[in-house]
Amino acid sequence: MATRPIHEGLFTKPDDPRGAALLAGRCGACGRHHFPAAETCPYCSAETGSVEAVGATGRIFLHTVVQTAPPGYTGPVPYGFGLVDLPEGLRVVTRLAAADLDALESGLRVRLEIAPLCTDEEGNEILSWAYRPDDGAA
Repeated sequence: MATRPIHEGLFTKPDDPRGAALLAGRCGACGRHHFPAAETCPYCSAETGSVEAVGATGRIFLHTVVQTAPPGYTGPVPYGFGLVDLPEGLRVVTRLAAADLDALESGLRVRLEIAPLCTDEEGNEILSWAYRPDDGAA
């Protein structure tokens, strides 16, 4: 079975030596990160910058549990969904993966994973990112 990302340029691939990471822009003028990466900085409108791997870990800012699949979503339900604060100063909207969704809480340390989200019409696994409670293992 083949795999493909849900959208190119959002995260590292599973075999990337940097590990699981989101690919954020970093402005060359103001120095701020933005996700997803874009050619123009959303904060100062500068058109210089780079793409950096960020967000290997974070903390849940807020969360909910989605019980019903939204239109077009073919992955499993229920699933966690929320905002995660990253050490790089970003707050990202994300799926939250956990064996026990009741264990999700604000402030919980989480670690990024790149994993299958669903399967497309041709049988390919579609990869996306999610944050999972950090058990402390590196």
